[in-house]
Amino acid sequence: MSQLFSPVRVGRYTLPNRLVMAPMTRSRALLDGTPGDLAAEYYAQRASVGLIVTEGTQPSDDGQGYLTTPGIYTDAHVAGWKKITSAVHEKGGHIFIQLMHAGRMSHPDNTPHHRQGVAPSAIAPGTGMFTAKGMQDIPAPRALSTEEVRQTVAEFRFAARRAIEAGADGVEIHGANAYLIHQFLAPNANTRTDEYGGSIENRARFAIEVAAAIAEEIGADRTAIRLSPGMTLWGIDEGTEGPDLYRYLVAELDKLGLAYLHIMHQGNEPLLTDIGHLWKQPFTLNRPGRPREQIGADVESGLADLEAYGQMVLANPDFVARLKADAPMTEANRNSFFGGDAQGYTDYPTFRETASA
Repeated sequence: MSQLFSPVRVGRYTLPNRLVMAPMTRSRALLDGTPGDLAAEYYAQRASVGLIVTEGTQPSDDGQGYLTTPGIYTDAHVAGWKKITSAVHEKGGHIFIQLMHAGRMSHPDNTPHHRQGVAPSAIAPGTGMFTAKGMQDIPAPRALSTEEVRQTVAEFRFAARRAIEAGADGVEIHGANAYLIHQFLAPNANTRTDEYGGSIENRARFAIEVAAAIAEEIGADRTAIRLSPGMTLWGIDEGTEGPDLYRYLVAELDKLGLAYLHIMHQGNEPLLTDIGHLWKQPFTLNRPGRPREQIGADVESGLADLEAYGQMVLANPDFVARLKADAPMTEANRNSFFGGDAQGYTDYPTFRETASA
């Protein structure tokens, strides 16, 4: 595990260790998308990890899916995020804002303009979503026109610039977990007949254009992307071409010289090995549910440069110190994951506080 605590160069930054706080939706923003008052404390508490990747943050009104998630496209959003980035930097941390466009994973009751979601094609995900009125079925989205796809790329670019204005060290593009970019990759969610649908190259085009636009806007060394090969969440099916699509996509993204690639691993080890060979920049690996005794194994083997953890960092703000001291980990309270107040957000104790109680 000692390699985990060694410095690593990621883009234009030297991180003090190889541990990453994975992005986790917490649904505690204000209704206008401005981060909530406790968010600065929440992220600053966890600033000892090498890199914080924030909760998914919408780049536009159309990009919002869930209730009370933050945005990064208005002046109020920027002001709210400045408080967070300043608090993290004061603790010596680094923070990338994750840009997440929910696409069809949206409900009109949750968005500022109350319109139906947008997606590659007018195909509903076949699942429900929590709203202020309770659980409701997600309606079929509206298919984006070719020009609107290009406009959405521009919205990602604008949001990235606003993230840097807010003091973020960079942005991570959310290309995973059944959201908009992932919807373009999956043939059962993308039945388009223009240049963004059909072939592997066409279905990968949107992801590549978003990454290229952001890299041009803020620098490739401040731009990263997260992918989840094989993910079948919320009706997504990548089909038999899925592995080849990711081999093509990763090879094309690698040409951009991005800060890092973040893979949420779904169990296809041969594909993971191929991705590791194709990607020449820093590689971050997230294995959801990985037991504590395996922390550090991917860095030790050379498969990954960094390892990302979610719930363990959420429930243990002193995650790095606990690993170094071999101290027990607090279990996350699932009932407080989404929405609410300080409970299950900023009130998790350090192990020293627990020991002295």
